[in-house]
Amino acid sequence: MYKMMIACTALLAVACNSADTPTTTGDSSNVNSDTSKTVTGKLPDPKGPKPEWAPSIHPEMQVVMEKLASYNAKPIETLTPVEARKNPTPTTAVMDLVSENKIPVPAPMADTTGTDIPVAGGSIHARIYSPKGDGPFPVIVYYHGGGWVIADLDTYDASARGLAEQANAVVVSVHYRQAPEFKFPTAHNDAFAAYQWVWKNLQTLKGDSMVAVVGESAGGNMAANVSIMARDKKLPLPVRQVLIYPVANNDMNSPSYQEYAAAKPLNKPMMEWFSKTYLPSMATAADPRIALVKANLKGLPPTTLITAEIDPLMSDGEMLRDKLKEAGVDVNYKNYEGVTHEFYGMAIIVPEAKQAQALVAADLKASFKK
Repeated sequence: MYKMMIACTALLAVACNSADTPTTTGDSSNVNSDTSKTVTGKLPDPKGPKPEWAPSIHPEMQVVMEKLASYNAKPIETLTPVEARKNPTPTTAVMDLVSENKIPVPAPMADTTGTDIPVAGGSIHARIYSPKGDGPFPVIVYYHGGGWVIADLDTYDASARGLAEQANAVVVSVHYRQAPEFKFPTAHNDAFAAYQWVWKNLQTLKGDSMVAVVGESAGGNMAANVSIMARDKKLPLPVRQVLIYPVANNDMNSPSYQEYAAAKPLNKPMMEWFSKTYLPSMATAADPRIALVKANLKGLPPTTLITAEIDPLMSDGEMLRDKLKEAGVDVNYKNYEGVTHEFYGMAIIVPEAKQAQALVAADLKASFKK
């Protein structure tokens, strides 16, 4: 599993919680939580000119991408899935920048525990983030990214923790089974099984009946699918779905795919590699569970949809926004300029990430009150 919390105690002087033991000190990737009161370290200026693939990149984002490039890792699309899971990630870059520039890490405000969730043919693991207090709290089911092939709960720990802290909600961060060991639609079915498990265990989770779904990238695709499956099976709908640069179409010749074919940390060759690894065949990419823009979107919950300018998936998000609106769904859409795919979890050093997290938290809180 893509364990990117390397030397986390030494790096950030906080306890690493990758084992999911109960804790009040949290783990190192808390670096991406809300930082309005804590960021005092100074991020260096970019070392070089803006890259050709990102002439509009903002300085903080460029510094992260320069740090990621400094590891000289082999391109993911040239690796086996097992090798790719060992590659450094944007999370690695952010952690190293925080350590090297002595940027203070905010004290965690949510406790974490681990649990296993039964699914067809086995079980999956989830990390539960619980706010302080007795509750009951709203509940967010969170699905991480990674193209259904790479990444894990540690890689996206900060996004999940930020949700718990800023929305004052229990967050169940789900690690679904990945390809090529488990092909489509295993991850999608695991995502829905986790959603059903949450509803059955609200009391144990100290949760109330306000349940939302949130996902990033491939996880954003699955969050939307969970809403669709809940609607079709006549189960309780999420009160809101938050889709952060989701995979939403099978058109790899869209405007953003063309403009940002060579972008970092996500590019067109990587998306082709993810598709070939997760899907039984490339023809499956037209399945409405992958190409959400082809799905029946009527009756879905209010949606917060976030995209990044420097991202092959930006056009996916724009088209999904339009299709949702055509289906009568209330959509709050925001595209963040000057940033790349994966920016959302970098609030400690990327201003646009802090803004995006605040927007998501505000929308979730509004839905939880209804």
